[in-house]
Parts: sequence; C-alpha cells; structure tokens
Amino acid sequence: MIDIPDGLVESQYAYAGEPGRAFIAALPARVEEFVERWGLEVDGPPMHGMAALVLPVVRRADGLPAAVKFQILDAETEGEPVALRVWDGAGAVRLLDHDGATGTMLLERLDAGRMLSVLDDSREAVLVIAELLARLTAEPAPAGMRTLSDIAGQMLADVPGALPRIADPVRRGIVASCAAAVREVVGEPGDRLLHWDLHFENVLAGEREPWLAIDPKPLAGDPGFDLWPALDNRFAADEVLWRFDAMTQVLGLDRERARAWTLGRVLQNALWDVADGRELAADGMEIAGRLLGRSA
Repeated sequence: MIDIPDGLVESQYAYAGEPGRAFIAALPARVEEFVERWGLEVDGPPMHGMAALVLPVVRRADGLPAAVKFQILDAETEGEPVALRVWDGAGAVRLLDHDGATGTMLLERLDAGRMLSVLDDSREAVLVIAELLARLTAEPAPAGMRTLSDIAGQMLADVPGALPRIADPVRRGIVASCAAAVREVVGEPGDRLLHWDLHFENVLAGEREPWLAIDPKPLAGDPGFDLWPALDNRFAADEVLWRFDAMTQVLGLDRERARAWTLGRVLQNALWDVADGRELAADGMEIAGRLLGRSA
C-alpha cells in the first residue's frame, strides 16, 4: 500500500470533479494491481504533478529501472501511449507497456531530478525544445488522434460569445486579432504528430539521450501550434521574438503560418480564462502583442 500524496488528492478534488475523486479512490488498489501484473518492485516514493502519480519501480525479470504512470483516462491522455509508440523513444520517453482500460503506462526511468529548467541559459533550453519538436513533429499523426482542425473550429465558434466578456479594449482587440489569424489558416490545420505541452519541466535528462520529452497531450496538426510553451516558460518579454524565430528556423517552419498557430495557442488560453472567469494571462497577451507588433 502506498500513501497518495496530498498534493495530488487536492488537485484532483479541486479540478477534476467526480472523475478525480473516483481516480483517487481507485488508486491504491490500482497501484497494487499493476505492480503485481507487470512484475515490479517499488523503488522509491511516488512523485506527482497536477494530474498523475508516477511510481519509480524496478522490473523483477531483468532489474530494469522504470516508472509507472497512473492518470485519469480522458480525451487528452488517451492519445499519450499512441504517440509514445509512434515516437518509439526517438526524442521522447520510451513506452514499455500499457493498459488501455485504465491508461496506466510503464515507462523507461528518466532523471526526474534533472528537468530542462535546471539550465541557467534559457536560450539553450529553448533550442533543446526546438530540436526535440523538430524530431517529434516529423512524424505524421496516426489515425484517430484528436485534431487541431476540430480544436480550432471550436475556438472560432466560441470567440463571438467571449469577446464581450473581456473588459479591457486593448486585450479584447488582441484576442480578436488572434482569432483573425487562426481564420486565415484553419483550412490547413496540418497532419503532424504534436506534443502540445513541451515546456521546460516536460523535458527530463536521460541516459541514452541527453534530453527526452515526457507527458505529451498529442493531437494531429501544424507544428506551429507547439511553440507557445517555450515562449511562455521562464517568460521574458524581450526574448519572445528571439525564441520564436529560433524555433521556426530549427523546425523549418513558414514564419507566418507558425505565427498564426502560435496566436491560436494564445487564443485557446484566453478562451479558457474567459470561461473560468479569470483575468487574461498577462504573459500570453504580451506574447501575442509582440507577435502582432503591438503593445499588450
């Protein structure tokens, strides 16, 4: 029996509602089930983020260090093992086993104590992200993956109802401009396999490669939609355009298309903020303003 970390319990109760409560209630038995099923020995205390429990283990059969990831199975997480199988360890953590009914995954063990965020030079970190994205998005998305086409279409449908709820006219104008940029490219949403959440803390040090991506929330789409996390991480307004230009160059992207889809990520976040009754994120508005060539 393991102790479920309080932080995971609190986040699941606060943000995941009844599915989160059910996940927490089932977790102790689920841990025991998969430790036994996959022939594992627990090899350290559990780790967690907002949505998942990660348990370090050793595989009894061969002594291989690994990690088991437990999380709610939903539209975002169900694609994770599919993407990891496609990438097969090339730039991303390797999937060793998977249970489709629960979404539980057995993963290779990386160095959880050494995230990309440990690098002092944020430009170096951004270039690592760019090089990983170039490899990951080189793969076409497999059939059945959620699509940027659907996401963008829903965003544009939500914009007319959201704009009147943004009190500040400058920020309202920026959000409207983000939507206009997405309308220009929505007819060509792309078909690459995107990570969607490749920020500094979703890159861990490995043994077989210096840095590997973890925790994808994959979808099929244009790689430009994958750039925003590295613009927002360790945010520095004066670095936005350098980071954007560096990433588009490393990935070989058309700058205007990438700009439109990056503005799409700002739009996505802004719509979530409006729906939840929050102030629009200042950093996101600044990123959009810099890409649009205006003040936020």
